[in-house]
Formats: sequence, structure tokens, C-alpha cells
Amino acid sequence: MLACAAVPAMLVAGCSSDSGDKDPKDDASKSATTSPSPTVAPAKFAKLPEVCKTLPKKMVGSLVPHAKDEKGKTLPSADINESASCLWSGLDGFQYRQLTVSLKLFPSDVGLGTGDKRAAAYAKQQVEKAGTADGAKGAKTGATSGIGDEAQTVATTTKKDGDEFKNETVVSRTANVVVTVEYRGAGYEDAKPPKPEDLAKGAQKATREAVLAVADANGAVAPDEGATSGDTGDGKTDDKADEKADEKADDAKNGDKADGGKGARPAGN
Repeated sequence: MLACAAVPAMLVAGCSSDSGDKDPKDDASKSATTSPSPTVAPAKFAKLPEVCKTLPKKMVGSLVPHAKDEKGKTLPSADINESASCLWSGLDGFQYRQLTVSLKLFPSDVGLGTGDKRAAAYAKQQVEKAGTADGAKGAKTGATSGIGDEAQTVATTTKKDGDEFKNETVVSRTANVVVTVEYRGAGYEDAKPPKPEDLAKGAQKATREAVLAVADANGAVAPDEGATSGDTGDGKTDDKADEKADEKADDAKNGDKADGGKGARPAGN
């Protein structure tokens, strides 16, 4: 009887011992399934605005007088939501002007990096390209503040069919979108070429407007929105708006002028 009773006990012990063994492969499998997947910060902007609608008609008329098409010509693109360009050109007497606005959007990618990082690298390439495009010589490059998160200007001179062209390119990055504006002009039949400083001002105004259009298309606020509070959209500033801003600044410094010029009123009065 004792021998018979011992047999079930040994079987139970054997089963208990087997159930305690662990397979290292099982632990490795569980670890693999629970490890976090690599992530990357999402991009700020998800889409581009209609490129030919980034600039107001008045601004186009001011920068490109007698443009062939005031609405602009959309240039070919494989995907207009990732890359888009619009061209305006016109001849006013013997003065030729050409304006191109290009937009490039970079989504965040786990393997390639954040949209901002990718856009910054592309912006650098665009600046380098502008300095040598069309056999340009004597490129002058400089940083410009108040346009997007960062901006660079490139001024060059090129020649075509015996005519001298003055070129101004502004490359601006706003988060994960790069805005490139190319503004060029020439004087035909011995007419004087445009002044580089005039082209620079026009290109910067167009770039600023395009940056705002990108933010507006995504329901966001552009970093430089305050810089255009007095811009009328035609390349000119609203004098009345500037005057009001100056008055507010004077009031902040000198106090309420209605108080006889004795300074700011005490709080609560």
C-alpha cells in the first residue's frame, strides 16, 4: 500500500518541477513585443496654400507691372501639396520683371527626421543654388530677420542675350515649409536695370506674404505676423496704422495724455 501511495506523489512532484521551467526565447519574444516603437515630433504644417493665391493682386501689380497673367502661371509639380511654384512676368515699356514663388513642405519622418530639420537642410541648399544659378557671379548673401523662423537673401547679377539681369532671392523657413521667392528684372534697349535695393524690398515683402499664407492655410499663426500689421498688400505700408501704433507707444511711455501730460494715472483712477 505504501508503494502504491508513493507513485502518485512522485508524479505530482514531477509535474510541479516541469511547470517551473522557463524558455529564454519566450522572454525575448515578450520583450520584443513590448519595446516602444521609434517616434518623431509631428510637423507643424500639413498642407500648402494655393501657390498662385499667396500674393494679393495689388502686390503682384506693384512688383510686376503689366503682368501677362495677374493670376500667375502654376508651374508643373509631381505633388502640389508637397511642392508648388507660381510665376508672374511682365514688360512695362522697356522694364522687365519676373517673380516666382515656390513652396516646399516636409513632413516628419522616423528615418529622415523632423519636418523642421528636413526643411532647414533644404533651405540651405536653396541658398547655395541661388548663388550660382544661371551663371550668376558676385553673389551677396545675408540673413534677414522678421520673415518666418529664418531667412536668407541672395543678390546676384546675370546676363542673357546681352541684357543684364539683377536678381534677388529670399529663402525663408517657416517650421517645416520652405518659401523661396525669386525676383528679377532688366532694362531693355539701354534702359537702366532695376536697383538691387528695390528688388530686395519687393522680394522680402512677397516672401513675408507667402509665409503668412502658409500659416493661414493651416489655421496657424506665423512667427512674423506682427511684422506686417501695417502692410496694405500692395507693397506699401498703411500710414494711419503706423501712426496709431506710434501713438500707443507714446502713451505707454508718457502716460495718458488726457491727464494734462502729467504722466500715467495711478492704478484704480
